[in-house]
Amino acid sequence: MNIVVLTGAGISKESGLNTFRDEGGLWAGHKVEDVATPEAFVRNPALVHDFYNQRRAQLFESAVKPNAGHLALAEFEKDGKANSFLLVTQNVDNLHEQAGSKNLLHMHGDLLSVRCTSCGHKQADWKEQHTTETICTACSVKGTTRPDIVWFGEMPYFMDEIYKALMNCDLFMAIGTSGHVYPAAGFVELANAAGARTVEFNLDHSAVSHAFDEHLLGSASETLPKFLKNI
Repeated sequence: MNIVVLTGAGISKESGLNTFRDEGGLWAGHKVEDVATPEAFVRNPALVHDFYNQRRAQLFESAVKPNAGHLALAEFEKDGKANSFLLVTQNVDNLHEQAGSKNLLHMHGDLLSVRCTSCGHKQADWKEQHTTETICTACSVKGTTRPDIVWFGEMPYFMDEIYKALMNCDLFMAIGTSGHVYPAAGFVELANAAGARTVEFNLDHSAVSHAFDEHLLGSASETLPKFLKNI
């Protein structure tokens, strides 16, 4: 069986991390267009750096840990029950890595990575504060690095690999996703076209719930471990 899993903000929220779609359209007190677009970075890079510095620092708080949903996915992958297993996440945190997931793609980028807008170099495992004074470790130019996050209006990463996996999958699971953000919201249709079984895990129905074969409502930390044990 070939399995593709998509995770969204809902699974991270169970671990105490904020989502993009909190009440009022704010993310940690900011409008998304002020901290998550290329235009915002040009307009006020200091604000954007500060915002992501706070998000990055939150990953190291003792209370923020992988939950049972993260752990169940990592354990299932480790057991090798699937012929192929690909975990695609819209989340920019490292909770899947902490849980032990290996075959993982961050389609919207990674809080622990920065990239240079001048030379394109990416610096992984970035844990420090990041400012307009930061110097690129590759080209040594100051002020050209930015959070390695896919902002609104930018193309997500790894799309060729993701589409290839979806077109060959037998089971597609979407966990904690809103169904509002494309192209991820369209993955279920590609899986359907491939003849895959499609299952949605969420607290409530999403914007694309109608496209799934099955729906498991409730917290992922409760529904996901039970489901994976029966595959």
